[in-house]
Amino acid sequence: MADVFEIERGLASRAFTGPLKDVGFLDVTDRMRESGFFEQINEPSFSPWMSRGRIFGIPHDVHPVLLAYRSDLVEEAGIDVSQIETWDDFYRVLRPMQKDTNGDGRVDRWLLHAWDTDNEVTQILFYQAGGSYFNDEGEAQLNNPDHAAFLVRLVTWITGPERRVTDLAVNPVMSLKQRLDGVVVATLLADWAAGAWKLAMPGLGGKVKLMPMPAWEAGGRRTSVQGGTMIAINRNSPHTEKAWEFAKNLYLSEENTEAIFRKSSIISPIKTMWSLPFYDEPDPYFSGQRMGRMSIEQAPHVPLRPSSPYANMAQAFLGNALMSLRAYADENELFDQEQLVPEAQRLLDKAQVRLQREMGRNMFLAKGDES
Repeated sequence: MADVFEIERGLASRAFTGPLKDVGFLDVTDRMRESGFFEQINEPSFSPWMSRGRIFGIPHDVHPVLLAYRSDLVEEAGIDVSQIETWDDFYRVLRPMQKDTNGDGRVDRWLLHAWDTDNEVTQILFYQAGGSYFNDEGEAQLNNPDHAAFLVRLVTWITGPERRVTDLAVNPVMSLKQRLDGVVVATLLADWAAGAWKLAMPGLGGKVKLMPMPAWEAGGRRTSVQGGTMIAINRNSPHTEKAWEFAKNLYLSEENTEAIFRKSSIISPIKTMWSLPFYDEPDPYFSGQRMGRMSIEQAPHVPLRPSSPYANMAQAFLGNALMSLRAYADENELFDQEQLVPEAQRLLDKAQVRLQREMGRNMFLAKGDES
């Protein structure tokens, strides 16, 4: 095994299934605090790499999510996006953009890219809305009534007379063409995804702008989070001290920080790096906006992500509940939010039982093992 390696959030959480003494990553909690490294890092960025109060990796990123929109189309329509603070504002202000553009009697321009089968988008919105699969003690809380209200609201975006969103083709070439054709006005975009757009869709350069995500309620969070990677040290490495110095130097290097941003648009979680001038350079792709600075402004507000080894399972159960609720709404022609709440709660209660059963099979976590 390598002495030092970078690992993605979904895979890293599997290491936290058993007792702390069996985690394969080096516990760097004390090292980070004693070296002052802890205070330099954006605090919410630690959450995926912590288990039972201990830190097992250095965050590679923050991954705040902004809203990318077709500024060419929006501005041509004379719409002022500064009027948008909440999702209700978003759909009200941009409603004229949703229309039949080719005269065939069917809507072919929608306001947002989202769908009940897209777990990634669902998770972005879930975190932004304050959703959490687990409580502070790590116990499942999938059937929280607030989560039922979230599902209901999302279903009314996806189906019924007030439908506002659409999915894009699975085929990547076709989905790229749909974006270029303006099938969706806006898309939720993490910093790394912004970098991917520049490579995959150069034709959108100068036609898109970014803005903070609309909040669920006035005064609420204007961002979310998607993905995440850490750098970790093999607990059994014979070169622990060298590995620790290597990891620190790698992430504290201004040269590496700039190279990563210029290549992938990913901002650093190291707060002392946020004043570097390249983050303030106008980005031609995003119509001259300072994409780096806009992401940094939202970085302290990204929601916490769970490190539980059952987070992926919980996410899948939530997605299944959303699909079932959408099918229920269509079958019964029920699109009123209040009418859908009981079914949403029933589906989440069922999912909660399944999640608790799976978690209950883990003898270590069930006993709250701290050793």
